[in-house]
Amino acid sequence: MTESNSTPKPGNIPSPAAMAKKGPKPGPKPVAPTITPAPTPAREKSDPSKFGRVDDEGNVFLTRGGTERQIGSWQAGTPEEGLAHYGQRYDDLVTEVELIETRLRAHPEDADAIRKSAEALKASLDDAAVIGDIDAVESRLDAVIAASADAREQAKEQKAERRKAAIARKEALAAEAEDLAENSTEWKRAGDRIREILEEWRGIRGIDRATDDQLWKRYSRARDSFNRRRGSHFAELDRNRAQAKKIKEELVERAEAIQDSTEWGETARAYRDLMTEWKAAGRAPREVDDKLWERFRAAQDHFFEARNAVNAERDREFEANAEAKDALLAEYDALIDPSKGLGGAKAKLRELQDKWDEIGYVPRGRVREYEDKIGRIEKRVSDAEDSRWRKSDPAQQDKVNQFQVKADDFERQAQDAEAKGDSAKAATLREQAKQWQEFADVAAKAVNED
Repeated sequence: MTESNSTPKPGNIPSPAAMAKKGPKPGPKPVAPTITPAPTPAREKSDPSKFGRVDDEGNVFLTRGGTERQIGSWQAGTPEEGLAHYGQRYDDLVTEVELIETRLRAHPEDADAIRKSAEALKASLDDAAVIGDIDAVESRLDAVIAASADAREQAKEQKAERRKAAIARKEALAAEAEDLAENSTEWKRAGDRIREILEEWRGIRGIDRATDDQLWKRYSRARDSFNRRRGSHFAELDRNRAQAKKIKEELVERAEAIQDSTEWGETARAYRDLMTEWKAAGRAPREVDDKLWERFRAAQDHFFEARNAVNAERDREFEANAEAKDALLAEYDALIDPSKGLGGAKAKLRELQDKWDEIGYVPRGRVREYEDKIGRIEKRVSDAEDSRWRKSDPAQQDKVNQFQVKADDFERQAQDAEAKGDSAKAATLREQAKQWQEFADVAAKAVNED
């Protein structure tokens, strides 16, 4: 018996699917599982000798369900080579089944198409020119067909979850864009973020057209709103800069108009006022602002450099005055001694003060130093004068007398109480006498101290 197809030749072997023909399905149909097939572990090559044979005439037989039938003819080599050839065809068939199982696991959304492929391959098994465990292959295909329904539902659920997640993400992006459009004033950062949102938006798929359009309108409105608000801000900024430019040009003209003034104090105050106005004016366009500042600063520096030069020359002249005042202090320091007579000390102090004023200014940086030097001598005389006044002040002396009278009165009362045997009262009265005596001593010290 020969195979209906032409005898296969090495190097030109058709696939099992191409060789399959529809025919009756032998044996009972196995019960198909309802779960997606598990991944197929690595397998060894099948042993075709368990499921068929090739006789010496080249006839090829397959044993299935205890029944042997001829499936083809082999004339291209020895029976052993023919058996190996048909065994390899079976391994190719198994590989095709494995690919179907893998597709169903990886792409449950294609469950219907995969089921049809499995059904077509199953229908071809009765006429497949292969030697191997056909029943095992059929069971695996039945498992794929049965599992395709679950895979379809799983795919629908996954698709719904992806749609839900995609909608949630786009809603979050739209809300972020709306917040930026309404509240952000960090224009560059916010603008960059809105562009990033658009890039991410374009990569989100799986949303129905109506929902996607609504979400897009939210984002688009937010982007347009942000762009309008940003444009308005920078337009206002341009107006403010133009105004600042006008104000600063006027300030520069005023600064340059007084740069040659020799009214040092008045002009220095005028420059401080101009600087305050400059800071309040805001920024002009950058290049213009820098050039105007250079002119303003140049006028200011011109004035202050001239003033500093004059002051430096005056300070050099005033160094001689400082030396004269040092000599004057050395002469009068010993002469002004209130302990030898307050009147004489006051007269010498007036002489010192008159000569001090006649000498004139000292360098600006040493003014406080010379004020302190003459101030120490002036304080020496004023302190002596205050001390004499306190000693001669009737009111102060009367206060001392009052405190002393009180102290003496409490002491007499204490003695009387002691004489009457009332020691407790005497102790209390002596404590009061002690306090009033302390008051009298303090007052007397204040009157008598130098």
